[in-house]
Amino acid sequence: MKLLGQQGAEVSDLGLGCMGMSFAYGAADEGESVATLHRALDLGVTFLDTADIYGFGANEELIGRTIAGRRDDVFLATKFGITGDPLQPETRGFNGSPEYVRSAIDASLRRLGVDHVDLYYQHRMDPAVPVEETIGAMSELVSAGKVRYLGVSEASAETIRRAHSVHPLTAVQSEWSLFSRDIEESVLPVCRELGIGIVPYSPLGRGLLTGALPADLAADDYRRTLPRFAAPNLTANLALVAEIRAVRYDATPAQVALAWLLAQGNDVVPIPGTKRRRYLEDNVAALGISLAADDVRALAKLTPVGDRYADMSWVAGETAAL
Repeated sequence: MKLLGQQGAEVSDLGLGCMGMSFAYGAADEGESVATLHRALDLGVTFLDTADIYGFGANEELIGRTIAGRRDDVFLATKFGITGDPLQPETRGFNGSPEYVRSAIDASLRRLGVDHVDLYYQHRMDPAVPVEETIGAMSELVSAGKVRYLGVSEASAETIRRAHSVHPLTAVQSEWSLFSRDIEESVLPVCRELGIGIVPYSPLGRGLLTGALPADLAADDYRRTLPRFAAPNLTANLALVAEIRAVRYDATPAQVALAWLLAQGNDVVPIPGTKRRRYLEDNVAALGISLAADDVRALAKLTPVGDRYADMSWVAGETAAL
């Protein structure tokens, strides 16, 4: 177990990202997803991560049904702030207004079937609402007992500092992996200065770092929109995965990639996503791998081809993708 942040949040060394069980990565399989969630808890992976936008509430409902009777075993995180219409899933908006904060948490609690969530993130910043107003409303949820700890996702260093000045943040969730290093320049240093835990999502590069992508992604697979998965970038990136495989630890590329991230510090708690038990078990095995310092440095030199998203404007403007 690890302490996340400085407010007393205790979480498993590895979390489970649940988005793909209901959203973005092809057809859902509820039976296998439920089995994967139970297997995670049995293995001690008790930090579950979801969001209200994943399947437009379906993912929260799935988790709620599954953890009924096991709530005390779970450190439950969800997110709000990205809005959308299930009839037009390609459209996205952002809402960080205090009124929306209050309505969003109540809706999430209903879907999850719980009286509180352990960690509540602002999923993306709303450029129309000062972060101080949003975090102020979120802090009221802590006082009301609906939320225990607060976080933000994909925020800039400046925004993190402003948010933390209103109410202490326990975690910042950002994409971080061998193939996504953006946060290391400014976000990571400010988190460590302020004592905020780091929760890397997509620590396996949305499956790219596993070396086991499907031969052909489903037509509705979100990764089809991402530059790193488009030809010829994909071919070049898979060649880099071969270099990870060459690091000899009797481990899969995914396990080596997770071990690299875990080696970055005790304040780092990755949340690799999967909807299948076999991949969950592979990911958990990474906890037993300790990379040599030379291998940590060598792996850090890998440079993928292509941006994380087709539109990287969120890096400056704090808007856009999932």
